[in-house]
Amino acid sequence: MKKGLLILLIVFLISLPLVVRSQYILSLMITLFIYVVLAESWNLLGGYTGQVSLGHGAFFGVGALVTRLLWLNQIPIFLSLPLGGLGAALLAVIVGVPCFRMRSAYFPIGTLALSMIALLTVSNLFIAAGALSPALLKSYEIFSRYYLALFIVLLAIISIHYLVRSRPGLAIVAIRDNEKAAAAIGIKTLKYKTLALLTSTFLAGLAGGIYAYQHVSYYYDAPFDLTWSFTAPLTTFIGGISTIAGPIVGSICFLALSEIFAVKLGQVHVLIFGFCFILIVLFLPGGLLSMKIGPLKNIGKKMEKAKVDS
Repeated sequence: MKKGLLILLIVFLISLPLVVRSQYILSLMITLFIYVVLAESWNLLGGYTGQVSLGHGAFFGVGALVTRLLWLNQIPIFLSLPLGGLGAALLAVIVGVPCFRMRSAYFPIGTLALSMIALLTVSNLFIAAGALSPALLKSYEIFSRYYLALFIVLLAIISIHYLVRSRPGLAIVAIRDNEKAAAAIGIKTLKYKTLALLTSTFLAGLAGGIYAYQHVSYYYDAPFDLTWSFTAPLTTFIGGISTIAGPIVGSICFLALSEIFAVKLGQVHVLIFGFCFILIVLFLPGGLLSMKIGPLKNIGKKMEKAKVDS
């Protein structure tokens, strides 16, 4: 049943550009795919591995920067995009792996510092906007970008689905539950944490590459903005951490609410998001997906009890 629904959903997404010709809708779908890939990549590291990162914006930005520079220099996007992901993974090896030596809250602080340093560095090195050349601008069309983004989001979801169910995935989850106990039974904790980090940052770099490929012109420091570092955990917590579907649900809710609130309320929508996030953490720590087994079940029991009493 679930496989049938997934196949229908994939067929729907593939056929969507053939039915919907609106550039706005397709552009919105690409943005949704970017959110999903970024949230899934964070969920692998923060949800399944237990290493909370507040610096995913740096890896997202490096992927966007490398992809954009290579693509503008006539390197095909099908090569530029994975090279952007590798660039993000390389940054993780240089900076992220040493951060694993930080304990408790120092790892999130270290990754947040990395994101801030990357933002300041890029904003000073690349002052002008990165606009497309006349030749690339002339050949710009939304459909190829949609299908490329769709391919990347399916790649991310399938890869993480099989990874967390493999033997390395079991080791990763064991590290999250109790790292000392995992090390005591012979699991090489640094090895598997590094595997999760490299996979996570590579996917974040691919999401950044899609961002760079989607936009006609933007300032190079835009994908390094701290907003991206907080969007990934926010959408994951909204939908449900340590689940495959959670980041998808959270990304849909985040994009829908941002489109509604940002137009009507301007910058005030940020406060609303913060308030909603606090409510979810307090009352739905498992995210919106937990409603089907938590609050809704309790509501059902209360209704049944009320019928019996009456």
